[in-house]
Amino acid sequence: MPPLAPTSLRDRLRTQLADLKMPGALEALDDILRQVDGGQLAAGEAISAVLHSQIRLRNQRRLQTAMRSARLPAVKTLGDFDFSFQPSIKREQLDNLHTLSFLDRKENVVFLGPPGVGKTHLAISLAIAAAEYGRRVYYATLADLITSLEEAQQAGHLTRRLRTLVFPSLMVIDEIGYLPISRTGAQLFFQLMSRRYEHASTVLTSNKGFEEWGDVFGDETMAAALIDRLLHHCHIVNIRGNSYRMRQHRDLALRRSEPDPEPARRPRRQER
Repeated sequence: MPPLAPTSLRDRLRTQLADLKMPGALEALDDILRQVDGGQLAAGEAISAVLHSQIRLRNQRRLQTAMRSARLPAVKTLGDFDFSFQPSIKREQLDNLHTLSFLDRKENVVFLGPPGVGKTHLAISLAIAAAEYGRRVYYATLADLITSLEEAQQAGHLTRRLRTLVFPSLMVIDEIGYLPISRTGAQLFFQLMSRRYEHASTVLTSNKGFEEWGDVFGDETMAAALIDRLLHHCHIVNIRGNSYRMRQHRDLALRRSEPDPEPARRPRRQER
């Protein structure tokens, strides 16, 4: 004898959502039904809320998968960025970049500025935004990227590796100028950027101005050719300001230097 079908609307909906494999909607169902019973939501609004809960969970899972695939080191969004601490940045420029229209035009973005001013934060925020829209993203520091290219070359898989790295819609290359680069590494990086030129967008961060990239890559001619390709379709964000990390260290030092509040004195015991 088949089991009896659920009698209540709530049980029927839970069974249907489970059959449809909609865990986000299933988790939100009870709260949404309480709002319907309380007159806070109409039927159409309730349906929309149920579907929105499922879409939100799907997007969260997609973002988590994209972050693992992209090797993003942290979740940093534009909303978390303190523009009041970096007044040199034009908020309108960053808002426009986060519409991601530059990806469709295969344009690049370069963040320049001293260490600690938020270059990596803003670069990752663009990667997060792209991942949320289903775009394929890849993140690496320049040192790690070159290491992977050198290992691929030694193993005889350089062509395959370059082809893989050309595919992401957005590549973030962080920390240009922080560590020395071998001539072979610089040549491999130039090959990659030449392949991505006008095929996909790249976001780069550097603590060195373009005039110093010849020293960074150990070859003025190659650096000039690289810069020429980058800047052909490029948005440059110059950040001139103080370091967030230095501010955090300073605030911590100030807190540590403040005297502890005097502990409350215990009342003296009366002598008998």
